[in-house]
Amino acid sequence: MADRNNRGRGLTDAQAQALTDAAAAAQRYREDLPDAPARPTVDLDSAVAKFLTGMPETGSPEDEVIAHIIRDAEGAIHSMARPSFYGYVLGGSHPVGVAADFLVSAWGQNAGSSFETPAVTGMERAVCDWVIDLLSLPPESGAGLVTGGTVANMVGIMSARHALLAARGWDVEADGLFGAPEFPILIGADAHSAPFAALRYAGLGAARAKRVATDAEGRIKPAALEKALADCDAPPLVVLQAGQINTGAFDPFAELIPLVREKKGWVHVDGAFGLWLAAVPDLRDRLAHVGDADSWAVDLHKWLNAPFDAGMVIVRDRAPLVASMSARGAYLPDTTAHWEPSDSTPELSRRARGIPSYAILRHLGRAGVRELVARHCRLAARIAAKVSAHPGISVLNEIHSNQVAIACGDGPDGDDLTMRVLHRVQDRGKVYPTHGEWAGRKIIRVSVIGYAMQDEDADLLASEIIGAYDVCVNDPA
Repeated sequence: MADRNNRGRGLTDAQAQALTDAAAAAQRYREDLPDAPARPTVDLDSAVAKFLTGMPETGSPEDEVIAHIIRDAEGAIHSMARPSFYGYVLGGSHPVGVAADFLVSAWGQNAGSSFETPAVTGMERAVCDWVIDLLSLPPESGAGLVTGGTVANMVGIMSARHALLAARGWDVEADGLFGAPEFPILIGADAHSAPFAALRYAGLGAARAKRVATDAEGRIKPAALEKALADCDAPPLVVLQAGQINTGAFDPFAELIPLVREKKGWVHVDGAFGLWLAAVPDLRDRLAHVGDADSWAVDLHKWLNAPFDAGMVIVRDRAPLVASMSARGAYLPDTTAHWEPSDSTPELSRRARGIPSYAILRHLGRAGVRELVARHCRLAARIAAKVSAHPGISVLNEIHSNQVAIACGDGPDGDDLTMRVLHRVQDRGKVYPTHGEWAGRKIIRVSVIGYAMQDEDADLLASEIIGAYDVCVNDPA
């Protein structure tokens, strides 16, 4: 059949073929995942060299471009969606979310405007309402769908910045930070890098934050926070944590938040993955009173397993959120019946990133989310029990959620042994945990969070670590 000219009425044959081939390749990739290596088989330089060429003078037909991408990416795509991937607390991109993501790209909606995108607005509002309800956060809270935890932390901290300065008569959005009254910033000594990046982006400075002492699991000590608050000469911003990156532990919100309230401060919670335990009745006591905070950051591409990018900021009082984010132009319609997405995020133009999360939540339902989170916490405990039962392998944390910090050997040679075990496990390509540092040791950090992970996957990981340890101990070269 001859190729049709595209005159704004549908697709040419090459365009239609490109869409068909891309969808087929995506489905084939997912079907082949169970037997695929857990890590890329093509090294970084070789993979980059296939794409980093001079810009072509003349273009190629759409189907040829897609064929090139599929062919040359072969072997250089990490199996992050496979239940063998235990790195960096990354969800596995649930298939129904991936399918919905096809629609997001095909529809090509600019989700920054509710007036222009009514269906998108309905789905994204549902995601915000459902997540707030699932996590037992204040139902009147405002929310914004952002790219991930770092931006969610940034937006929450910028909302705090607005509220704390407005209370002292300063309009930071109009007048900036030059000459603004200062306010203290307190954060746990074992906080993740994301809120520190957020402080930088908000112009508050990461180094200005005073680090508060933590316990052996990375939780802020109430006595240490009380002492730090006593030194505050203005209402502070206090950043707490739901899910420490190495231990999965939670700050004691019930003890800490009332201390901040006495100083009329703002409490922001980095809850990228740990906040999801609030959805499980049997686990939510581990973060009791987290809902008493002022703002929260949560990732949807972590425990919800939404495709990237997907994060969410939630602010108890929507007014500071809108004041710090809204960037409406005079040409934009003034819709009052629905909140505007661009009033809650730092973007006027963005893809409809909430639709995959809508599809996943619709698919799982409340019971499915509870089962997913509870299963992963159970699997983390299973892995910890199996590896720690092997002589010479230690688990350095209590199992609070889905994180396991594993170290091998002891003394000055322990770190080297741990890294050799990790590299052997990764090189074998059956499972893929990643590295970290905790309690003064280098560790194998295991994050149990892929939607498809089951008992057999946890057992495979444990056996791979134990087997690699035995080989490395018997062959120290």
